[in-house]
Amino acid sequence: MARKFLYVVAFVTALVIIAAFVFRIWGNELIRWRFVPTGTFEPQAPLPGNSYDLAKMWLARPDIKDNPALWTPPGYKPKPGQGAAIFFIHPTSYLERDHWNAALDDKEANERAALYLRGQASAFNAAGDIWAPRYRQATFGAFMTGKAEAQRALDLAYGDVTQAFDVFLKAVGPDRPIILAGHSQGALHLTRLLRERVAGTPLMKRVVAAYVVGWPVSRTADLPALGLPECTAPDQRGCLLSWQSFAEPADPTLILDTFDASTGLDGKPRRGTRMVCTNPLTGTANATAPASANHGTLFPAQDMSGATAKPGEVPARCAGRGFLLIGEAPQLGPYVLPGNNYHVYDYALFWADVRADAARRLAAK
Repeated sequence: MARKFLYVVAFVTALVIIAAFVFRIWGNELIRWRFVPTGTFEPQAPLPGNSYDLAKMWLARPDIKDNPALWTPPGYKPKPGQGAAIFFIHPTSYLERDHWNAALDDKEANERAALYLRGQASAFNAAGDIWAPRYRQATFGAFMTGKAEAQRALDLAYGDVTQAFDVFLKAVGPDRPIILAGHSQGALHLTRLLRERVAGTPLMKRVVAAYVVGWPVSRTADLPALGLPECTAPDQRGCLLSWQSFAEPADPTLILDTFDASTGLDGKPRRGTRMVCTNPLTGTANATAPASANHGTLFPAQDMSGATAKPGEVPARCAGRGFLLIGEAPQLGPYVLPGNNYHVYDYALFWADVRADAARRLAAK
């Protein structure tokens, strides 16, 4: 399972934005033909209330054997049972166009999702126990269309996430600190979870931090509705981190075009607003840090059997309307996206720093 994991992690998410690039050049019909489901949305009932009591409904939780979230590169060790409970929502791993949502028993989607946990959720395995649910995720074609079916597919996926979250909360008890994290589609569901299930509730006091990575969050149109402020100090608790990584020269036009055409959580246009940009090397907003501050970027082994965490390789600075620029393009693999977009490597670029960030915020009072 670990073989070639970093490239496979990159592959699925890459297709989403590559599709957007093709759309920009060749138009709507080609995208619909290749990526967007042609059938009608298939309504599905909510899962039975006890579904997430079953271990098979989780990609990662403390009692699962061969838990993919416990992977670490050489020199690091997981510390399960320590500190916080981490709820991680994986990004899109379902590629097909035959359905709007993945089946829970889709073998390929589940294997890819497990690989995501190795390269992303593993950054949190020194902070506590990681819980990552399977869910009936929306296919990535849902992000390439304005069809009503796309939102219905996302709503179905989110319904599963909320059921899993309820079981997670019950299992970890009423007092344990919580870390919330996700990437791409997972980060989108996390923003909704924060808005609907966390903001304005007693649960906010237990949240160490929320890592909304690889999804744009408007500082004015979205952030106030999420209940947590952006992180402005490295040891701040109860705050939100978010970044989108680009090498230079960066062209974030594809992201900005979509972002500026959308409506924020406050019902107002996002056009022209700034996005939350956390520098993971400093743990602060709108910051600049040299490569020497980077504790470890995941680089694949030559035989692609795993990865090592190499320090001092990648700098980071927030610039423009809230993108994280990483200087000259590092050689992490072939899935750098149009515009020098390192979206698929958002966690890998700063793996050891995310690890240190979570531990530092957990230890803060």
